[in-house]
Amino acid sequence: MEISKTAKQLGSKIEKGAELVINKVSDTFDNLASHIPFSNLAKKEDNTFHIDVDLPGVDKKDVNIYVEDNVLIVSAIRHYKNELSRDDYYLCESSFGKFERRYALAENIDKEKIDAKLDDGRLSIELHKTESSKMKSISIK
Repeated sequence: MEISKTAKQLGSKIEKGAELVINKVSDTFDNLASHIPFSNLAKKEDNTFHIDVDLPGVDKKDVNIYVEDNVLIVSAIRHYKNELSRDDYYLCESSFGKFERRYALAENIDKEKIDAKLDDGRLSIELHKTESSKMKSISIK
């Protein structure tokens, strides 16, 4: 009888510990997701592609954009404001730290003609097709 009671208590402790671990993992993934900036992708009428990435509070010097193996990588760091420390916040929903977004590029994107501009917390990236892949109109004789 004593063994049964001890086994139930041990099972209850394991269950509570597992629940605690699940909650910690969930909080970690929620925090990770909050570090991924929102973005919008569009194809324009001139057959160029446009990506907007929301980077509020990020300085231009803290943004890196590069292409590796046909993947456009945007990484940035949002720093804590100097005048406040973590302990000064009652509620802090802003995400701080390093984050990164990756975009698979089509083979016909000209990697030498990627333009980027950061304006008021929005990173705008223009992707152009290679000349050989652009549509050409053929006249009928």
